[in-house]
Order: sequence, then structure tokens, then C-alpha cells
Amino acid sequence: MLKVKRFIPISIAAIFILVLATNAPAQQPNPTSAVATVEVTASVKEAEVGQQVKLTVVAKDASGNVVKEEPATYFAGPFDIAAADDSGNVKLFGAGRVTAGVVFANNKAGVTTFNVKPATIKTVEINGIKSPISVGSTAQLEATTRIFSGDPRTGVNINWTSDKPSVATVDAGGVVTGIGPGTAVIKASAEGASNTTTVAVVRNNLRSLAIEPRSTTARTGDVVHFTAKGTPSSDFTPRWSVSGSGATIYSDGAFVAEQPGTYIVNASSGNVSTTASVVVAPRNVERELKVVGRALFKEFQGAEEWIIGNYAYYSTISDRFLVYDISDPAHPKLTDTVKVDARLVNDISTTTDGKILVISREGASNRKNGIAFYDTSDPAHPKLISEYTATVTGGVHSAFVDKHYVYLTDDATGSLRVIDFADVKNPKEVARWQTENPTAAVIRTKEGEEIAGRYLHDLQVKDGLAYLAYWHDGLVILDVGAGIKGGSPEHPQFVSQFRFNHNELYGDGWLAGTHSVFRDRNYLFIGDEVLPAFFDLTSHKRIAVRGIVHVLDISDINHPRKVAEYPVPEGGAHNMWVDNGIMYMGYYSGGGRVIDVSGELRGDLYRQGREIGRVWTGDIEGYRANLPFTWGAQPHNGLIYFNDINSGLWIVKLGDKIEKGSTTAPGQ
Repeated sequence: MLKVKRFIPISIAAIFILVLATNAPAQQPNPTSAVATVEVTASVKEAEVGQQVKLTVVAKDASGNVVKEEPATYFAGPFDIAAADDSGNVKLFGAGRVTAGVVFANNKAGVTTFNVKPATIKTVEINGIKSPISVGSTAQLEATTRIFSGDPRTGVNINWTSDKPSVATVDAGGVVTGIGPGTAVIKASAEGASNTTTVAVVRNNLRSLAIEPRSTTARTGDVVHFTAKGTPSSDFTPRWSVSGSGATIYSDGAFVAEQPGTYIVNASSGNVSTTASVVVAPRNVERELKVVGRALFKEFQGAEEWIIGNYAYYSTISDRFLVYDISDPAHPKLTDTVKVDARLVNDISTTTDGKILVISREGASNRKNGIAFYDTSDPAHPKLISEYTATVTGGVHSAFVDKHYVYLTDDATGSLRVIDFADVKNPKEVARWQTENPTAAVIRTKEGEEIAGRYLHDLQVKDGLAYLAYWHDGLVILDVGAGIKGGSPEHPQFVSQFRFNHNELYGDGWLAGTHSVFRDRNYLFIGDEVLPAFFDLTSHKRIAVRGIVHVLDISDINHPRKVAEYPVPEGGAHNMWVDNGIMYMGYYSGGGRVIDVSGELRGDLYRQGREIGRVWTGDIEGYRANLPFTWGAQPHNGLIYFNDINSGLWIVKLGDKIEKGSTTAPGQ
């Protein structure tokens, strides 16, 4: 489904290319075109999310005369915040800097740029104070401002007021101070939206406070829960603080340190306070990562991997997938190259018994993409059984196999489709679900219609719950058999959602969204993918990347909350696999990573020293020489399999602990 001269999804990485004729051999320049220069102007210099901007195009010949010729195509990007139809109307889905323009038949192009302002605030949420505060005490109120879509928007001026200043006052930062006994209504207002919360203030009868534990030890990254008890006993809200800049204590008394040292924790209420101490040691979890085996390729780029039994299945950003015998991990042997009618074979996985292999496809020459099923009775040589394309001809980016269902993403509509393959020769669609994003719109072009502004990128199904990485719609959780909302694979039911504001996180000029998701225990690990607004995936040059991993606590499945993150400064997040307290991850230009995610998680996991090891997956003979672009990782039979877009398969063993002062470099 490669669309010439348009923004198009062509990999799990949400990689989108502005495809000009130089990248599309089927569309050679038209030498008869007289266009020499192109001027493009937008109807406005600045717009808002949800609006439409009209492009005006003036083409001239070499003599400066206006040429009456229609452009071959209109375009706008980044694709996730703007899209153009063939009438030059640009529809806007998100805030940021938009580049829009046209390309003529002879490859002459013109562009213009304009800003899209964030949408105005629609709602204000206040995280209230559950327990009373005493006279003379202070407590911090936190407010979240959201736009019409539900996305949070920070940096907004919030006006705080109290209806009873004689009971409680509130300053510009939302800090409430108890003045006298009673209740006061605190109001937060922003851009016409507002909300209130009630604060109770009681007399300060406390004579003393005590903290438990009084003194303790921990490692960096360990979460220590402190509680404050008053004499006489009463219900109150303590104010927590900690000395130094290497540790944080949260409003619930949870303490975590990023740096070793001794910290003093303080709890106060009114003029009564007390302290406790924590001695924090380094986490010291680093271990050697030893490369056991390699499977290098350089003519094309790799994509997803699936390791099962003695075989590794490896999809590619090309028209094939590869099969390796890994019974000897030191010498993986290519047993088959399976050709596919696609420009991208994306996700690849099997049923749990390994008998059926499923692939997803994009860019088929016959425009029939969808998914394909293979018989793996002979695991070294998969044989095609059937295909499913009926409702997903526009392309399938990601697919997840659970029992006899495939949960897949539909590129054309941004929806989730559920395919039942109990009869594998006759798979059928049994369900469809999608977010109702108010900015999503139908874009009409010469090549047909497509939905822009809604994009489902990846998903995982576990224990009857489907976790959807829904790009700008964030995380969506569906009941598909967990018994929470009466859902089933045939009738997915909405459970909850958690939104991010990627423009605020990464700024203008990036494709950025919720990309990957993996559940372990009561945590969801969610990777953002952040790529340049314009780049060429086929180039052998470096592609800049950004992106972090968010950690959400879903112990209350109806109210997910962010508790931690893992940001690698030199890399961009991609796919992860979490098992037994360890996260194995492809961090694009940051290489392969192994991270300790055991225990309770709070704060910045990178700064806490939770990184166990890393592998530099660059190779001089790779598609991009000496540049890692690690896609993901999977643990299997005591080894770790990293798949790199540029350099193929890396088989790694987790080795001995690196003692302090060791000169052994990680990944060597």
C-alpha cells in the first residue's frame, strides 16, 4: 500500500516517509511538465487543533509565467498531527509545527509551514487531600488540565481561590494553608474551565510526631514507605520532605533515591515535626553481557522476531521473512527465506504450541495486505495455509495471537480488528473496536479514502485484557474475556484509558506517540516512539530518535496511574519484553538494554542504576554501518535475542556480576 508522494506507515516503528518520485520508480518525472518554481501559501499563519487550513498553490514556468497544471499530490506532516486531501485542505489533529505542500509531475515541489496552537482547556481535575490538615499546616494540591480530547496540557496558568480564607488559604502554586477549624472549598480555574475540592481543617492538637521506620537502609531504586503517627492519635495529613537532591519522597510517604548517600526524611504538621534517616547504597546490578552468536544481514532491514523452540522467525522491511535454526545458538543457520507480496512483513509470531505462524503485511503490490497464516509442522520451512484481507486490505501494522484469535491493527481506519482462525483455512472477522477521537477525519485523495488522526500502533492481550498502544490516544484497556466489563473477543468492552501529551514531552518537529505496551505483574510498560517528522527509511544514514518508557501502575485497572519511567538519553524507546523482574529492550540507537524492574517502581529507573547491561548492536557491515537500531528483545532458554533493524540477530548471554572497578565493557 505504498502511496506515492504521501505520508505512509511502512513499519512497526510508525516510520513515515515523504515519498517523492525519486523514491518511487513507478512514478518517474514527467518531462512534459513546464513547472519550474512552486509557491505555496497557507490561509493562516497559526491555527488550532481541529481546524482546517487551505493551501494556495502558484506554479510558474522558467520564464515566470503562471502554469495551469494541477499538482500530482498534496501532503502535510508530521502525519500524526496533519493530513492534506487532494483539494489542498489540511486537517489538523494535534499541536506543533506543520509542513505542508505539493509535488508536481516533474518532481518540482513547494512547501509552507505554520503553527498549530494547543487546544483550549476543557476540564480541570484536582487531586484532593483525603485527610484533614491542621491549623498552621500546609498541603499541596495538584491539578491536571485537559483539552477536549482528554489529553493533558501542562504549563497552563491556573487560578486558585478559597471560598473561606479564614479557614484555608491557597497560593498560586496550589499550596493550601490551614488557618482555622472548618471546611473550605478550593477552586482551580484555567481558560474558562474549573473544578473544586473541599479541604477540612482541624485544630492542631498534636504534641509530637513519630516516623516509622525511624531509621533504615535501602539501595538506589528501592521504595521505602514511611508513615507518620501523631500524639494524641488523630487523622491528619503530614507534609513530607527530604534532604538533598538525590532522592524524592512522595505525598504518600513513599521514598526512593537515585543516588547513594544518607538522607534525612522530615514529616511535619503545623509547628510539630520529626525526622528519620535512610542510608542508601548503590544498587550494583550490573552484569556482563556476552555475545554468543550472530545472524547478520545487510541487503535489507530487519523488523520483528519470534523465538520458539529451536527456531527464530525474523520479519523484514522487505518482501520476505527469515527462518533460523538456533539449536546451536553460537551458529544460527538460515533454513528458509519465505517470499511475501509486501514491502514490509511486520509482526511475526506463532500460537503457543508453535503449530501456526501469523505475519502481518503492508505495501502489497495487489493492495491486499492483511495477515497470512503458515503451517509450521516443519518449523524450518513454513507453508502458507491461508490469508485474511477482507476488511484490512489497507495494511496491518501489528498483530497479537491469543488462543485462536488474532488481534490486529487496521492501518486504513485506525481500528482494532479481531480475527477468529479456529478454522485456519477460513479465518473471519468477529469484532471491531476504535476510539472515537473527535479530530479524526476522512481524507479523500486520488487513491481513495483513509482515516487520518486516529492510529492504533501495537497491542498485547493477557488474561482477558487487551492493552492498546493507541498513539495520540495513549493507552486503552479493553475487556476481551477478563470478566470485568462483560467483554469477550467478539465483544470488546472499554475498561479505562491513560493519555499523554507527546507534543509537550518532545516538542515540535517529531512524530511522537504511544507505540508499544507490555504487562508484567501490576505494571504496564509503555514505550513512546519519537522520530523526525521527515526522513527516508531507505537511506543508509543515521535517523535521529527519542522516546522514553512510561511505567503505569494498574493495580486499580479502572484508574491507571504513572509511577515511573525509563529514559535513555542517547536512544529512543522501541519494543520491550518483561519477565521475572527484568525488562529486555531494544532502545533503537541506544542498543540492546537489560533493566532491573523488580520490586516496587517509582521515579527515574535509569538514574537509579537499575540498568543491568547493554549491547552495542552496530556493525561495520550492517545496513547502516556502525549504527545500532535495536528493534526489540526476547529472552529464551537462558539467552537474550536482540533484533536490530540494521544488523540482524544478536544472541546474548547474561554473565557474571561486574565487580566495582572492573574494566570489562558491557556487551563485550
